[in-house]
Amino acid sequence: MKYRRIGKTGLKVSEISIGGWLTYGRTVEDNHTAKIIQKAVESGINFIDMADIYATGESELAIGKAIKPFTRSDLVLSSKLFWPMSKNVNDRGLNRKHIMESVEKSLKRIGTDYLDLYFCHRYDKESETEETVRAMDDLIRQGKILYWGTSVWDSKQINKAVNIAKQFGAYQPVVEQPRYNMIDRHIETEIMPTTTRHGIGLVVWSPLAQGILTGKYNDGIPKNSRGSNEVFIQEDLTEKNIAKVRKLTKIADDAGVKLSHLAMAWCLRKKEISSIITGASSLKQLQENLKVSEFKLTEDLLKKVERIIG
Repeated sequence: MKYRRIGKTGLKVSEISIGGWLTYGRTVEDNHTAKIIQKAVESGINFIDMADIYATGESELAIGKAIKPFTRSDLVLSSKLFWPMSKNVNDRGLNRKHIMESVEKSLKRIGTDYLDLYFCHRYDKESETEETVRAMDDLIRQGKILYWGTSVWDSKQINKAVNIAKQFGAYQPVVEQPRYNMIDRHIETEIMPTTTRHGIGLVVWSPLAQGILTGKYNDGIPKNSRGSNEVFIQEDLTEKNIAKVRKLTKIADDAGVKLSHLAMAWCLRKKEISSIITGASSLKQLQENLKVSEFKLTEDLLKKVERIIG
């Protein structure tokens, strides 16, 4: 396993990390979750990404149980807040009340005294950015979190948070968590230059475009697959995208590698990327993801990929 710094901080995370979205506490039983998480850590993964909204808290509970055998300081744990967790009008967003209360709930579910990284899961247009920045700064000074970051914020929003933090001498965001893969490269135009300028690291989610970049949809949408019932994935299942994936599959086959490995290595080609967040619902899937660290993306292979995805 290789490790990379989070932006300009000294914190190092495994370039391949594991996340709890759509799996732990939801579709994967807790005993299987424990086996997967424990094998991941034993294999060198130190970064585990969570969010309170994942399975409405159940993901944090499941992962919290799974990490009990390990020394807390060996792990880099993150969670997020923003989305409504109940019908309570204040149990949402990035206002001070919700931030202060949400972190306590996440810490209790995970069973830890602090989070290494705490993400603002989206930008909150109903709360002043200053209020959010000051609350995150307070959590760091209280020792509840070590660093804070943003997730799916645009460049203007990130700039605003950094400038406010500088103005008040508060801790600045050190990491952004955006979507990034061969199909969705939007961060390269504005977000990546912005985070680089501020020394902010990137930990990216959906490196396989929710399975599209494994080739599983090349011949149609299998019954009972995520693509058959989740709108989020269906939006990317266009003829144009699938045509690209078929060509990418041919390139991977000719190179003697799996398309999934090629897709993840493509993300890691960027030094700005601190880690790619992967999902694993089985030990087999985890072991396949771990092989990416062994794969070398050559310049020739990269050029062939770029000719297809543009």
